[in-house]
Amino acid sequence: MNEMYNMGLSLHSIGAVAILAVLFLNLFILIISKDLKKYKKWMTVALTPLTYTTLGYVIFTGVIMMAAKHLDFTLENIVMILISIAYIVLEVKRVKSLRYLDSRKERAFDGYKPLARTILQIQFAMIIIVSAWMWLI
Repeated sequence: MNEMYNMGLSLHSIGAVAILAVLFLNLFILIISKDLKKYKKWMTVALTPLTYTTLGYVIFTGVIMMAAKHLDFTLENIVMILISIAYIVLEVKRVKSLRYLDSRKERAFDGYKPLARTILQIQFAMIIIVSAWMWLI
């Protein structure tokens, strides 16, 4: 049983690293993008599904790990749950604000970029802080 639990922790940690990689990819694509239509296509076809898939993977492995511990709510678990909820809320806000951008306006993308970059940086910082806290315990 202990081997399964340790494997679950390892898989959960891999998921955290995957979220960091996806966030970095999102930020990189945002910074290098110049055309709003191409960026929207990238977001709908690749980046949004990839983001939600990796987040779902981490949440799923976290739920499995909590079930293995008989739903023992520790401070670490509660913080991770709150971080997951904040991550989802920020991601929905970012994607929703992109959806309502008018592609015909010339400077629409310039107004979106600072908001999206700030949200991605906040998400990146949240994941780094929680991951560092968990890996150092």
